[in-house]
Amino acid sequence: MDVVSHITSKGQLTVPKAVRDALKLKEGDRVVFRVAGERAELARTADLLELAGAVSVAAAPAELSAGWDEVRRQLRRTRARQKK
Repeated sequence: MDVVSHITSKGQLTVPKAVRDALKLKEGDRVVFRVAGERAELARTADLLELAGAVSVAAAPAELSAGWDEVRRQLRRTRARQKK
């Protein structure tokens, strides 16, 4: 599909409706421009929530988890002292 759009004096570009429909873009969606030489490709960025669970991750070792608990406790103590 070839569709033409114009760049405004402020450097803004309107994505034509046919392209928005083809990429299933809606208001608030983010897009990425990939530039290769003198060509640019517009792509829909992945919704991170759609990717949730796509990769299995092993559980963290207990000592690592306990370490983060200590970091959180220290942070809370520091913040409490700063509020006084």
